[in-house]
Order: sequence, then C-alpha cells, then structure tokens
Amino acid sequence: MDTKKTITVQAVINAPAEKVWQLYTAPEHITQWNYASDDWHTPRAENDLKPGGKFNYRMEAKNGSFGFDFWGTYEKITTNELTL
Repeated sequence: MDTKKTITVQAVINAPAEKVWQLYTAPEHITQWNYASDDWHTPRAENDLKPGGKFNYRMEAKNGSFGFDFWGTYEKITTNELTL
C-alpha cells in the first residue's frame, strides 16, 4: 500500500520571480509569513533547499498553548520557476 502524500501549493503574485523565490524560501522570511491566523507564529524555520534536503517550520500558538513542527523532504527544486 502506498502511503505517500502529495501537496501542491499554487499562488499568483505580481512580482519578479527572483524576489518571490527569496521571500518564500529564506528562513528569515518564512518566519514572517508562515502562520494560519494572527494568534499563531513561526518562531523558527529551517530550509535546506536541494533535492533530498529537508524543511522544518516550528509553528506555535502565540499564547504557548500548542505547537508543532511542520516538516518534509524536497524531491525536486527548480529555482525561480514560474508555472501558470
């Protein structure tokens, strides 16, 4: 039985691909945008952006009531690629 899951994320942003790529993938920027609502935050992010590399974003409720690591492994990276 195959238990592998695939998640696809898609967005249209009116900005140069290089700038969007940096803001979307650099840990210091991930901590600024990665939250589900204003009462959550991402106090730390790690992102090894290469095939086989891992990402790990620590997500926590700001009141300290709950937190978890959101993580995964990259299979393929295509830098600055724009797909419509």
